[in-house]
Amino acid sequence: MNADNINEKQIQWFPGHMARAKRILSENLKLVDVVIEIVDARIPFSSRNPEIDKMLNQKPRVIIGNKKDLSDPKMNGFWKNYYASKGIKVYYTDCKNGNGVKDVIAAVKEAKAEKFKRYEEAGRKPPVIRVMTVGIPNVGKSSLINKIVGKNVAVTGDKPGVTRNKQWLRIHPEIMLLDTPGLLWPKFEDKRCAYRLAATGAIKNDVLDIQDIAIFLLEYLTENYPESVAEKYGIKKEDITLPTDYLEACGRRRGCLVKGGEVDMYRAAGIALEDFRSGKLGKITLDGREMLEVNND
Repeated sequence: MNADNINEKQIQWFPGHMARAKRILSENLKLVDVVIEIVDARIPFSSRNPEIDKMLNQKPRVIIGNKKDLSDPKMNGFWKNYYASKGIKVYYTDCKNGNGVKDVIAAVKEAKAEKFKRYEEAGRKPPVIRVMTVGIPNVGKSSLINKIVGKNVAVTGDKPGVTRNKQWLRIHPEIMLLDTPGLLWPKFEDKRCAYRLAATGAIKNDVLDIQDIAIFLLEYLTENYPESVAEKYGIKKEDITLPTDYLEACGRRRGCLVKGGEVDMYRAAGIALEDFRSGKLGKITLDGREMLEVNND
């Protein structure tokens, strides 16, 4: 699925709670010392909100690539090095198993280490570090917070925009955290980001056509993770003539047939997306080096 063919009107998605989230973020940014920007490790470039980037300016921050259990380890390294070259440290976490969660606390402390050293040298007790989490919907922000605290203190859900209200939480004796609603931006400048966001579930399935999303996903995987789709759906690049051939192959392998032996394309699309989102297709990252090439033009 060629992203250049996306109808621009389809991907302008800025519901009321998103506008409210932006206002909350702007109002409370001055109250915090450090910002934790949480992204989806499968799309560590596409899931970064450019509006947030502008609003943070020089505020100390760290990037947390959540869902590393679903992302490609090689690409994790690539993006970690890329952001390091921009002066931003990246840490990867896995909320399911708790891997890397302790690094979040260490990262926050490191971001304020120089200032706290001055307090200690002056014989003064450093103040509590005030931290704010930011990020687009469905990157696992609330799940990560709950994992850090060790109990359910933040509302979670698998639908974009579940976190609606701000709340202060003590995540460590020395750290208070301000949780904020997930924030998308009003218009996607790079149209391919829309498909990547939709494939991971950051954009609701009814914003873009679910079959288009699935075709984009299967086409990308055929190019970049051919063994995965060949094993799961029997898809091989040389067998593809039309974009719908991806869904045909997936649907027939997974038994999505209706009367006459035709494939239920809508059902096949849903299965492909669910297989990807749940990790059944393996550890996959949809943001490759090509994202930098496009955005540097």
